Amino acid sequence: MITEKYWNIKPDKEKALMLAQREIAVFVQDAILLEGLNFTLPEIQTLLEGITVGGHKLGDQQIAVNQGHAWKFLFSALKNNSFTLSVSFVCELHAIAALEEALKWGEFRTSGVTIAGTDYLPPDAIQLTDLFEKLRFSINKIQDIYDRAIYVFLVFAKNQFFFDVNKRMGRFMMNGILLSSGYPAINLPAKRKLEFNELMLSFYQTDDSQPMIRFMRSCLDLRLIKNMSSSK
Repeated sequence: MITEKYWNIKPDKEKALMLAQREIAVFVQDAILLEGLNFTLPEIQTLLEGITVGGHKLGDQQIAVNQGHAWKFLFSALKNNSFTLSVSFVCELHAIAALEEALKWGEFRTSGVTIAGTDYLPPDAIQLTDLFEKLRFSINKIQDIYDRAIYVFLVFAKNQFFFDVNKRMGRFMMNGILLSSGYPAINLPAKRKLEFNELMLSFYQTDDSQPMIRFMRSCLDLRLIKNMSSSK
């Protein structure tokens, strides 16, 4: 559990990016384990080096590689200050993260979708652009950087802007917001998948974001928080 004293850190974009880049293989592995694809960390490291691995479908390997490429694109955008919470940026990122996986990639969905396990229906496709602009406006009212970033993730998950890869996109944008402000990224450990799924289903039904915000904050790696607390 992250104790309160570790929240009083001095933001440091360069250090936050460096720490996140060191964890990219772990981030990718956890993301695809959450999708039900069982790759070991050495297998992910091998894939991210551009080498295929045996015993896995090529399509599954493509999903893992996409996540690595998306992280690299995000890191590059953060370094050159081109990261933005905009339709154009999220569509460009989605074109990488969802390549050959979603029905369409690099553009908002054009028809309805459902979410397994819940009666909640995401909004009509015609509303998505307006809902995205509402998100851009509403986050300015949230002072705490972690609450703000996690809120972005939750809006992506609930509105389902794309045909697929919405929660992963939400986490990319969540971490883009954190890292651009000099704060450590949040990784969702696959070992907490059941807890995550249960809380997400409750969020879809109730629209109460607080349990999910508390959960996502609890996923912060204490090592990163301690490391960032020593920034000068």
